[in-house]
Amino acid sequence: MYARDTSRESRPEVLMAAMRYAKFCAMVSTTGGGLHASHLPVIVEETGDGSAVLNGHLSRNNPHWRAINEQAETVAIFQGPHSYISPSWYETKAETGKVVPTWGYIAVHAHGSLEVIDDADWVREHVNALTNLHEASRPEPWAVSDAPDDYITVMLRGIVGVRLSVERLDGSWKLNQHRSEDDQRSTIAGLYGEDDPQSLELGDEMAEALASVQDESTGEL
Repeated sequence: MYARDTSRESRPEVLMAAMRYAKFCAMVSTTGGGLHASHLPVIVEETGDGSAVLNGHLSRNNPHWRAINEQAETVAIFQGPHSYISPSWYETKAETGKVVPTWGYIAVHAHGSLEVIDDADWVREHVNALTNLHEASRPEPWAVSDAPDDYITVMLRGIVGVRLSVERLDGSWKLNQHRSEDDQRSTIAGLYGEDDPQSLELGDEMAEALASVQDESTGEL
């Protein structure tokens, strides 16, 4: 993934956290029949060597899983907050007028090999874990066991498990770090003035990035 030096993120703990926060990705595989792309929720599990595996599932009717082989390369794309950046927000606009629009965003690419796990016990355990992860914060969490077991058994037959063993992580935190501090501050103010959650969240990320740079420059931790 292309990222300018000021936007490139390579810290594993930051990339892992971003994937866990997103919880959902686009998974693209190269196969002998061309590209296959699917959108799916995943569970991110760290391995002992500091890498990770992404556990997910696909519909049995999805041709993606049948096209997977040992030579297939796969990338899982996680999208964080993103938003349009208006050039009218920049302090530089009033000074020189030499400004243009752009897009701010956070993205993580997880590259690796994809394995199909067509095993009923694994799939049931995965669906239990995925459900518990997303139900945990609810006042009355729903559990797979709340549904009749024979019904769940039939439903699980309609999906297959997939596991991506991550071999490389790339991250781009495109938060206007290359612009002046005044332009960054005015961009943050502009994002906070928008009425959509993506802009507000991106504003938080930009504010955090700017603060961390200032802390480093002053020697504060």
